[in-house]
Amino acid sequence: MTVSVQNEDFNVNEENKALSADKLNVGALVNFVGLVRDIDHDAGLACMHLEHYPGMTEKSIEGILEEARMRWSVIDTRVIHRVGDLTPGDQIVYVGVTSAHRGDAFAACEFIMDYLKTRAPFWKKEITTQGEYWVEARESDDDAAERWSTK
Repeated sequence: MTVSVQNEDFNVNEENKALSADKLNVGALVNFVGLVRDIDHDAGLACMHLEHYPGMTEKSIEGILEEARMRWSVIDTRVIHRVGDLTPGDQIVYVGVTSAHRGDAFAACEFIMDYLKTRAPFWKKEITTQGEYWVEARESDDDAAERWSTK
């Protein structure tokens, strides 16, 4: 289980190789890569600025990964989340999960991503040609995470 919050870009192939290296019990490796997109084409996203609280953010993400390990048969997990200034098309997040079986790997990867969107303490500011604003939480992200609730 590894978490990195960083300014630097990442190489998906290298991350996938590292996640499964020397683990002969891995039967599935599922990964998700999120990209910065320009949602409002009229405003023209110039930059997305991400902030976090060092230490607190990593601990929060580690908790999400541990919860995934308790729910599914997962061999290893890796999350990289970038911070700083990113532009449309830049990689922003990597989630990698290995398991003996694809079902566990797919479910855990989706769970981790849904919870990253709603629980991890990141603050996003969009800088557009028409001004700057902090991004509010989206109801659709909350709805996606709610399906994992164990009420």
